Amino acid sequence: MKKILVVCGNGLGSSFIVEMNVKKILGELGIQAEVSHTDLATSKTEQADVYLGSKDIVGQLEDGKRYVIGLQNILSQPEIKEALQQYFAKE
Repeated sequence: MKKILVVCGNGLGSSFIVEMNVKKILGELGIQAEVSHTDLATSKTEQADVYLGSKDIVGQLEDGKRYVIGLQNILSQPEIKEALQQYFAKE
């Protein structure tokens, strides 16, 4: 099962809201994945298949090895859905 890690600056409110949106969208798409949220510092040490968050924050995670999805608007469900569809289409 794929693991998606939602990342924000403090790992509190906004990442939790995005986590809930990701779970809802995955359910609509019929995709099962483990989804959790955390802060930027902790995310650097956690293993995940996908790191998702705002472009300015998750851009700091790009190292050529991680699959990072940077969102313009972290509350945009259509943007999250499109990004997840692109990721799972290539799997």
